[in-house]
Amino acid sequence: MSAQKKRNFQIEAFKHRVVVDPKYAEKTWKILEHAIHEIYNHNASGLSFEELYRNAYNMVLHKFGEKLYSGLVTTMTYHLKEISKSIEAAQGELFLEELNRKWAEHNKALQMIRDILMYMDRTFIPSTHKTPVHELGLNLWRDVVIHSSKTQARLLDTLLELVHRERSGEVINRGLMRNIIKMLMDLGSSVYQDDFEKHFLEVSADFYRCESQEFIESCDCGNYLKKAERRLMEEMERVSHYLDARSEAKITNVVEKEMIESHMNRLVHMESSGLVNMLVDDKYDDLGRMYSLFRRVQNGLVIVRDVMTAYIRDTGKQLVTDPERLRDPVDFVQRLLDLKDKYDKVINLAFNNDKTFQNALNSSFEYFINLNARSPEFISLFVDDKLRKGLRGVSEEDVEVVLDKVMMLFRYLQEKDVFEKYYKQHLAKRLLSGKTVSDDAERSLIVKLKTECGYQFTSKLEGMFTDMKTSQDTMHGFYSAVGHQLGDSPTLAVQVLTTGSWPTQPSATCNLPAEILWVCEKFKSYYLGTHTGRRLSWQTNMGTADLKTTFGKGQKHELNVSTYQMCVLMLFNNTDRLTYKEIEQATEIPASDLKRCLQSLACVKGKNVLRKEPMSKDIAEDDAFFFNDKFTSKFFKVKIGTVVAQRESEPENQETRQRVEEDRKPQIEAAIVRIMKSRRVLDHNNIVAEVTKQLQARFLPNPVVIKKRIESLIEREFLERDKTDRKLYRYLA
Repeated sequence: MSAQKKRNFQIEAFKHRVVVDPKYAEKTWKILEHAIHEIYNHNASGLSFEELYRNAYNMVLHKFGEKLYSGLVTTMTYHLKEISKSIEAAQGELFLEELNRKWAEHNKALQMIRDILMYMDRTFIPSTHKTPVHELGLNLWRDVVIHSSKTQARLLDTLLELVHRERSGEVINRGLMRNIIKMLMDLGSSVYQDDFEKHFLEVSADFYRCESQEFIESCDCGNYLKKAERRLMEEMERVSHYLDARSEAKITNVVEKEMIESHMNRLVHMESSGLVNMLVDDKYDDLGRMYSLFRRVQNGLVIVRDVMTAYIRDTGKQLVTDPERLRDPVDFVQRLLDLKDKYDKVINLAFNNDKTFQNALNSSFEYFINLNARSPEFISLFVDDKLRKGLRGVSEEDVEVVLDKVMMLFRYLQEKDVFEKYYKQHLAKRLLSGKTVSDDAERSLIVKLKTECGYQFTSKLEGMFTDMKTSQDTMHGFYSAVGHQLGDSPTLAVQVLTTGSWPTQPSATCNLPAEILWVCEKFKSYYLGTHTGRRLSWQTNMGTADLKTTFGKGQKHELNVSTYQMCVLMLFNNTDRLTYKEIEQATEIPASDLKRCLQSLACVKGKNVLRKEPMSKDIAEDDAFFFNDKFTSKFFKVKIGTVVAQRESEPENQETRQRVEEDRKPQIEAAIVRIMKSRRVLDHNNIVAEVTKQLQARFLPNPVVIKKRIESLIEREFLERDKTDRKLYRYLA
């Protein structure tokens, strides 16, 4: 193998020269040129595309690509000029139809030409960086036909005129419009934008500017918004039918700017139909429309929210400061709840449950509920009313709904400790008089309060329920142990209350009738005998009694009265007439309570078991009282309620406030000590900020009070001032 001679191969050219006809290129081009003419003249059916393709192929192969390409440009340009003349000659509405028809024909021709010149398209054009055949055809159509001096402006005017006619309510040929617009888009996005879209947006802005001005002068707010919404929908629909999808954002932006943004303030404040009127009249559809339109423009919703907030604050402020409303606490709170329900519904139905609107509503309620210092008391009175009688016969679900609404108002209170004070008093009265509708409802509210404010807030309330249960067991024990000794003496039911759990009330003096006193002493000795280290003090102001009474003609009734009323009535067993002074001396009941008690016994129609002379609504110190022999009632059991001071009088209110302020002092001090213990050194302003932050869940501490508590802690050597900086405090371990 290695011995064999190595051969070299060489490819040589043909020995004879291939002679190309010098007129070959010209002849071949003439054939192709003729074919292009025939295609444009709709005579393509007689052409052999295979032969034409081969001719074009050979021309490129023989390096005549340049001639073929330039010939194509010249021939197409010639035909397009002819087409342009025919389009320009079309009159009126035929102009667009002619343009559309010629465009379709040009596309068809272009497809055939491209097929014939496919080889040039694939080899010659990429290597020489020329424009491909199809693109070339589009560019020539753009330059020769669309941008011809007579067509360009006419086309734009015709398109804009059609859009205007459609906006004015006429029906136009949308299919034709779609084809023409698609042609502009096919010629390149810049053609669509420069030759049509830019002008379309400008004209639209002018149109809507004028129209909105016309509407705002003649329509109310609701109708204006309907028209704006309809225009917006029309423009979106127009885009979907015959414009470029990318135009939607631009044209809707124009409508929003001209129809909404330019008139926002005027619409919202429009007299007798603006936002406030919509809110007053619960126009949910109009409000929803305003929300959906205004959210499209910058700061639109901010304006709506601000006007709504200002109106709610104003309405709420009027409600909580109106002296008429303050006479009935239950109605006062019901109106607050109705107001909240109303705006919750607006936000839910019209404002898409928008969180920012919810927050604005909450801050408005917090603002005006706390303008009235008596709001905590009134909310507690509302609960009291509901849990005494308002929720009788109501389903559990509805009870929960009412309690949840109460909790919502409770959250707005800054002085939650004041509410706690009143709630405790009212709960105590409900439990002791057995007037609560349902223990479940009571416990449910306490659970809600516990969830909201923690265990500390409700521990004493829970203690009150425990006492009620323990008292029942104690009474069973008492009657089992000493029942046989009591004989015919009055039946006693005692509730033993733990001092710390129940609202502290000064133990008012009251001389009990001898029969009652004897049983009370028996109970006291029994109770103290079974419990060591305890003390009992009678709270006569909180008790009730059932009295069997005989009136004239032997008519018998059972009277359900308070302990004070019992003490007064028992005096009439021995006499028919007593003066106010005599009653006061005999019973030693405090004057304010005695007057209320006598009022309910002598001045309430249908419950007047005593007669008063002179007859008047108020009790005077020189009044005389008689047993009313002529008293009648269709009921055997007659309940005589005390004339209840539903809401506290001003002095009582001041007294409660005073007690609340006293209760706050140790809480503020505890917070200061907690903070200083962890920080060691802190300046005055930071202490105030930290204390406020820690206590705001219960109440908003007054900076002046915080300063006094700091002074007190310095005196008692929990803190000291810095030697150099008087505003700095140090913690003393």
